[in-house]
Amino acid sequence: MGQQIIVFSVIAIAMLLFIDGRIRYDFVALLGMLVLVVTGVIIPENAFLGFSHPAVITVAAVLVISSALIKTGAIDHLVVLLNRGTKSNSMKLIGLMLVTAVISGFMNNVGALALIMPIAISVAKDSKIAPSNFLMPIAFASLLGGMMTEIGTPPNLIISIYRTEAGMEPFAFFDFTPVGIVMVIIGIIYMAMIGWRMIPHRLSNDNEQLFHIDEYLSEVLVSRNCKMIGKSLREFYTVYKLDINVIGIIRNGRKIIAPLANEQLVIDDVLILKAVPTELTDLVEKTGMTLKGSKLDEMDLGEKFNIKELALVEVVLRGESPLIGRNAVEAQLRNRFNVNLVAVSRKGTSSIRRLKAFKFRPGDILLIQVPESMLHDTYSKLRCLPLAERGVSINTDKSKRNQYIALGIFATSITLTTFGLLPVQIAFMIAALLMVLFDIITAREFYDAIEWPTIIMLGAFLPVGSALQSSGSSDTIANFLVQFSLNNSPGFTIAALMTLTMVLTNLINNAAAAVLMAPIALSLSAFMGVSPDPFLMSVCVASSSAFLTPIGHQSNMLVMGPGGYQFRDYWKVGLPLSILIIVVGTPLILLVWPF
Repeated sequence: MGQQIIVFSVIAIAMLLFIDGRIRYDFVALLGMLVLVVTGVIIPENAFLGFSHPAVITVAAVLVISSALIKTGAIDHLVVLLNRGTKSNSMKLIGLMLVTAVISGFMNNVGALALIMPIAISVAKDSKIAPSNFLMPIAFASLLGGMMTEIGTPPNLIISIYRTEAGMEPFAFFDFTPVGIVMVIIGIIYMAMIGWRMIPHRLSNDNEQLFHIDEYLSEVLVSRNCKMIGKSLREFYTVYKLDINVIGIIRNGRKIIAPLANEQLVIDDVLILKAVPTELTDLVEKTGMTLKGSKLDEMDLGEKFNIKELALVEVVLRGESPLIGRNAVEAQLRNRFNVNLVAVSRKGTSSIRRLKAFKFRPGDILLIQVPESMLHDTYSKLRCLPLAERGVSINTDKSKRNQYIALGIFATSITLTTFGLLPVQIAFMIAALLMVLFDIITAREFYDAIEWPTIIMLGAFLPVGSALQSSGSSDTIANFLVQFSLNNSPGFTIAALMTLTMVLTNLINNAAAAVLMAPIALSLSAFMGVSPDPFLMSVCVASSSAFLTPIGHQSNMLVMGPGGYQFRDYWKVGLPLSILIIVVGTPLILLVWPF
């Protein structure tokens, strides 16, 4: 009983820390696991066994494969079709959700969203409607699509392996498909007929850009009377303390893009900078610089820096971005990433001042300046998603070759897994390795593609799930659920388990929810003396149903800023969908996976 109290206490505190968010979820998981080791619930020899768990290995491999498929443009042929055809907004919504769900079934949820989100914004712009009409639906579709295959989402992999603890084989690759497809159809029908009516339309129809940066780009000349001649940009910022950002220097016809802080100013330098009018006036008065012009239009900027060399792009930050919790100075955006921060928007509200002190959060939208040749590398390093539609990478023979090879490797790994020739973790790790050996991605891109916070969280929290089972805590919860539903039908127990899992997955990471609920599902089946399959499948479906909060899944958080959503918007749209999932999913699971 003492161990159960410790386990319940650790899980309760971990959940509170997950919800609070001030300590990142991977460190919360590590802390929970280590507390259980110190208190003797987990023996030290088993503390780090979770990192060798097949689910952890497979998640890492799927992330690498997803990155390779995105880089080659292998799936762009499919998504680019969404910007053509029907003029009906309802049909566009259905098309966006359908393709997102299909892609999400075979790659990382966020990877699927990364492909579709720029297309959705472009479609909304062409249709003269707010992006909020499409962004929440495709985020939900990325979650629904993950239900369809074993690799669609980490909870499916976790639950598949937990099936072996009941003395059975892991679930096969497409065992999830019958239930998953119906959930996708239910979700699309709901969003197309009812859900879209409850989505807020906060951005006006003529708001084509989140940032109107042309209003704040100015050109100044370092004249002979300027006080900053021979001084560095660092001294410039330190001495005058102006909210001004130098984004480029033209010196004797040579272009210096995103100059470093130690760059010294010389006579006749032309500075391209971002500033509001009041700061620009102070700059001229204090430094003696000469104002050459303001409100440079896009063509002027392109002529000065060559559009092939320089790009202004909008990106949204992911939860594992190295910028989270830092400002531009602390993150050393220029020196480390060769990136110049021009503007920031949070939840639809842009900020054009005090950018150096702006602490970044997941879902923030950044307008950055970066050499065009480094765009893909920048997205990878910053862990961000672009909000501009990408072209199809089919221009060269090498790119075509890489697309075919990447798709061939991926299809082969699925085939090997489907027919049971290789375990899923082996087949997909081979596929990830082949992506490097065939020069589709580099060794550095291999490691960059892996979301290490997710891997750490899974590896550390899996022993916590085992402790839940070994201490008898899962049996205690299962016994309570059995007693609670004793006078009701077996379906009521499934519905109760799904409801509890949904509550958890909307508050903490969905993989963590699956880790906690899988032992309870196994204990329930043992108490009732029935097959564990319907209970495990109900946990799979429910842990992918994080529709009530933006913190429940990265996909929800990533569309929050671009869509201009507020926290309450998610449960307004997501609550009816969650109820539908339980009402339809309970009998469907029992039909496909009977007791």
